Amino acid sequence: MRIATWNVNSVNARLETVSRWFEEAQPDVACLQEIKCIDEKFPTEAFERLGYNVIVHGQKTYNGVAMLSKTPFEDVRKGLPGSDGHAEGEDHARYIEALISGPVPVRVGGLYLPNGNPIGTEKFDYKLRWMQRLNAHARDLLALEEPLVLCGDYNVIPEPEDADKPEGWLGDALFQPESRGAYRALKNLGLTDAYMQVDGAPAGYTFWDYQAGAWPRNHGIRIDHHLLSPQAADRLKGVTIEREVRGWEKPSDHVPVVIELTL
Repeated sequence: MRIATWNVNSVNARLETVSRWFEEAQPDVACLQEIKCIDEKFPTEAFERLGYNVIVHGQKTYNGVAMLSKTPFEDVRKGLPGSDGHAEGEDHARYIEALISGPVPVRVGGLYLPNGNPIGTEKFDYKLRWMQRLNAHARDLLALEEPLVLCGDYNVIPEPEDADKPEGWLGDALFQPESRGAYRALKNLGLTDAYMQVDGAPAGYTFWDYQAGAWPRNHGIRIDHHLLSPQAADRLKGVTIEREVRGWEKPSDHVPVVIELTL
């Protein structure tokens, strides 16, 4: 089973590029972030024509997540359980989850973690509270002892080696000790960072800013991750960062990251 994550940065604005990748790559499951549309505006038919079942948790203009699968969904969830008391945040469409049917069912959660900038503001506090809620939910999911993949745009640079210019991110919410510590706390529950298990080499970037020539200069960062339960990590066969997609016409600033599980 090939499971992809991709922050598409507006699915309708980049539908031609996104469709091209799906036609070429043919992932079995894909989690999309920043679709930037309500459910009814998601181009469901375009993906159904490619053979995908589609579930959407959208939001007007901002955020929004979707999941596509070549096999049926079961046990669908939209949104993280619990509340952080932040009224604005409760309207954020940032999490979607389903059990993917197959020879060995796999539970997949797709997430778009808050950016958190600027630090020292409510936005950063919200990021950390959201990560606490994710941690609590991940703990509950791990208790099921089933293959589990939590993938998406985590908006966290785990280590200095995950940035071409780490010194340039010292004042950014993505690279704060609190953000990185919350990511480590997720892993410490028993989750495995798929890229680090299979490869782990520096410069496995998944995002290049549109500004200041970041892409041609390879000033990238690694912020799109797959975290796997032990039952999924034991089945991990490979990880591919589809970096060439960043050079396509009208690209997202993120590229697809695909893991392969042996079922």
